[in-house]
Amino acid sequence: MPRKVFYSFHFDNDNWRAGQIRNIGSVEGDKPVNGNKWEEVKSKSDLSIQAWIDENLKDKSCLVVLIGEKTSERKWVNYEMNKAWELGKAVCGIYIHKLEDSNGKQCTKGKNPLASHIPVFESDYSSSSYVYDDIKNNIADLVEKAITVRNQYR
Repeated sequence: MPRKVFYSFHFDNDNWRAGQIRNIGSVEGDKPVNGNKWEEVKSKSDLSIQAWIDENLKDKSCLVVLIGEKTSERKWVNYEMNKAWELGKAVCGIYIHKLEDSNGKQCTKGKNPLASHIPVFESDYSSSSYVYDDIKNNIADLVEKAITVRNQYR
């Protein structure tokens, strides 16, 4: 049975790329949030946003941070990382800058927002389709590695 994961990413910039990762199916990801739903959630108070994130994290094994160009600068990505660790969840990262967006464009590699002991995957390929296949072939093992790392810090 696939692990349940929560994907954390910069919605405005990387929603299309995140959708590609969700569609891989090697792990059971959270249900995609459409633009209208996220606009509704983020238009509420910080406490409401935190409650929404907390609720969506609670039954997951791992938080997977999809690292795009500006992911490290996002307030709610940082909250999700800290909350996941606080809840005892595993955390890992995947660089997604080489995946194409809906316009067929790749983006600049962003800064890794994760601590040095957190496993991060970055494909050596440059072609978006090869990067996708590389992520597909490695995401389940990355999540398992993250769970192993997390267990060392309990």
